[in-house]
Amino acid sequence: MKSPPAMDPEAPPGTPPDDEEEKRGGRKGVPWRMTLSLAYQSLGVVYGDLSTSPLYVYKAAFAEDIQHTESNEEILGVLSFVFWTLTLVPLLKYVCIVLRADDHGEGGTFALYSLLCRHARAALLPPGRAAAAAGDDDDLFDAGAGAKKAAPENGNAVTLGGRGGGAAASVRKLLEKHKVLQRVLLVLALVGTCMVIGDGVLTPAISVFSAVSGLELSMEKEHHKYVELPIACIILVCLFALQHYGTHRVGFIFAPIVITWLLCISMIGVYNIIHWEPTVYRALSPYYMYKFLKKTQRGGWMSLGGILLCVTGSEAMFADLGHFNQLSIQIAFTCMVYPALILAYMGQAAYLCRHHTMESDYRIGFYVSVPEKIRWPVLAIAILAAVVGSQAVITGTFSMIKQCTSLGCFPRVKIVHTSAKVHGQIYIPEINWILMILCLAVTIGFRDTKHLGNASGLAVITVMLVTTCLMSLVIVLCWHKSIFLAIGFIVFFGTIEALYFSAALIKFREGAWVPIVLAFIFMLIMCIWHYGTIKKYEFDVESKVSINWLLGLGPNLGIVRVRGIGLIHTELETGIPAIFSHFVTNLPAFHQVLIFMCIKNVPIPHVRPEERFLVGRIGPKEYRIYRCIVRYGYHDFHKDDMEFEKELVCSIAEFIRSGSSKLNGLSDDFDKDEEQRMSVVRTGSIRMLEEDGTVENTVGPSHVREIQSPSPSPMPPPAAAVGVKKRVRFVLPAASPKPNAGVQEELQELSDAREAGMAFILGHSHVKAKSGSSFLRRFVINFCYDFLRRNSRGPNYAVTIPHASTLEVGMMYYV
Repeated sequence: MKSPPAMDPEAPPGTPPDDEEEKRGGRKGVPWRMTLSLAYQSLGVVYGDLSTSPLYVYKAAFAEDIQHTESNEEILGVLSFVFWTLTLVPLLKYVCIVLRADDHGEGGTFALYSLLCRHARAALLPPGRAAAAAGDDDDLFDAGAGAKKAAPENGNAVTLGGRGGGAAASVRKLLEKHKVLQRVLLVLALVGTCMVIGDGVLTPAISVFSAVSGLELSMEKEHHKYVELPIACIILVCLFALQHYGTHRVGFIFAPIVITWLLCISMIGVYNIIHWEPTVYRALSPYYMYKFLKKTQRGGWMSLGGILLCVTGSEAMFADLGHFNQLSIQIAFTCMVYPALILAYMGQAAYLCRHHTMESDYRIGFYVSVPEKIRWPVLAIAILAAVVGSQAVITGTFSMIKQCTSLGCFPRVKIVHTSAKVHGQIYIPEINWILMILCLAVTIGFRDTKHLGNASGLAVITVMLVTTCLMSLVIVLCWHKSIFLAIGFIVFFGTIEALYFSAALIKFREGAWVPIVLAFIFMLIMCIWHYGTIKKYEFDVESKVSINWLLGLGPNLGIVRVRGIGLIHTELETGIPAIFSHFVTNLPAFHQVLIFMCIKNVPIPHVRPEERFLVGRIGPKEYRIYRCIVRYGYHDFHKDDMEFEKELVCSIAEFIRSGSSKLNGLSDDFDKDEEQRMSVVRTGSIRMLEEDGTVENTVGPSHVREIQSPSPSPMPPPAAAVGVKKRVRFVLPAASPKPNAGVQEELQELSDAREAGMAFILGHSHVKAKSGSSFLRRFVINFCYDFLRRNSRGPNYAVTIPHASTLEVGMMYYV
């Protein structure tokens, strides 16, 4: 028999195809026209939040922490801090360093975590490493999506993907040895994720509220306070209500809005510099930061909590990397965003230098520096830019929730793909309305930029600190650089961010408590769900039935085989799930072809379609029992039902045709003590044709056959009847050799079973804490986890299961 095609060790599963890889990671040469187009698009998706920060930075920095004087030192000191913060954090840290730490083109907190998990066995996410029997998947996890092990000439197998030596080996061994460090790593990733979700609540609130605050200059004070809040709330409600349409429907106007806004603030900045204070460039010297802190002391240190808002949205450059490539994001920031922001901040400082005696000017912020003749057009553009920036953060929150759900760290939610072309554009109804309610609550509760800025600043700087910690490990484990370089990275950037973090945290009672409370709630939900999922999976592993049990089934139990395909969903990669043994014990019959299907979400962004299916055989060939593991990355989306079913059946057919039982030195004689090693089946070589027609059907009592262990008797000839149904045929590649009689018989039986239909056997489990458990464990499992399970979506079966073909098997899990 012809063996399946060998896997390319340089292109492991999970690596996007060349054209997609070029777009996502920019690893290969991308035409300049495409790069510039992506840079243009990134302005509307990535930089909306960062570009609107001038609306509230000065207002938050001078909010009661700094007493105004007739000197310009405070103004120039704040400008100096803003300039160097923008230069060191977004430009140096993110654009020059962090963007290079992509996970097959994807970015974000979980991208860094998945990188570390693959270079060191540090994953605690089920079933990432709990069931190591599926050898191909171990290679996937180790080498970044399933690279095979190559045997060099000296015979010593090595794992491709680069495990590194020296410092990398020491750090990797430390992580693999101590489970506490693995938990710390997971908690770091979850904290960063929870703060991103919190930022999804706070950024729309502060962006829209700050944009609307321009009405203060055009209305009387007693009137504007009654108008400002309702208008902000109406805009926020409309923003969240339009989410279900998807960003692709209005995305074409996002980039022009942000570009118009950036040009607007940069021209206003140039005007203010020339007209009011041409020498404001002096503040670019770091000496003014020293003078600022020396003069203002504690007040200046506390004002850093408002200054750090100038970098809000920087994390979006890394988180949205999957939609663009590194070069396009770097070009957009360095050539457009960075110069425009610097000019805008310098212009505001130049204006304030000549108007610092007006205390109210410090409180109003951006709009006071806008010439009165163009104030209304600028207000309209600012509101649109704030909506664009909020849209990007909300979409990023949806993407983060999807990643957590895929990796078993968040309750299952409904995920709607709003674009057929861009898979990353999704909408999650439950999360959308929760974000809207929380956003309205903080807007109505605070009603000012000061408290909203304090809350948003703490969320932003916490995510940056998490990124810095994870990046220091990536430098050693993944890039195999010197450990001193990693220490230098975390000391340099960590010191800067720790300074801002302390300034933000000191304002806990003035609004900074909000992101902490939000992160704590979401963290609690994630930990409870993760703990319950782990315990449930461990119970499945402990309760699974050996292959010997299945092979021992004989005529004494009256087991019969029914026509059709039985698809059993399980989370196990080896063995027989307890649900199936429970089912057979109570109803001693199953289908002529039985498939144990495991949907596995792996911590990589994408799995190649041709490497999605891992197929193996359970028991002798005559039993027609298979195992199929279907692997999805955390950014993959599931296909429609009919297409998935066809690919699943075709993967089984390809496994049969290629004679995979001969792989790895296995013979046709099945070893009862071991399950055969699974192999990657590349779909596409075999096509399945389904056409309506009048075919011979099988009806009556002769459609079943009894197992005669170990070699069942052939199925009795069915009684023939005529009926209209779907006919299934497999079309083999023209160049493939003619299969032998055994393969033809097995393929024919698979075809007949497909014609008879597919039934779904599902497990409906109830999880309870075992007797004798502590009160805390009983509370977490019996109440918290059970509440989340009952109020979340059902398991992801990769297909929408028809009720008429479903059989649920209930079991009680005592964990």
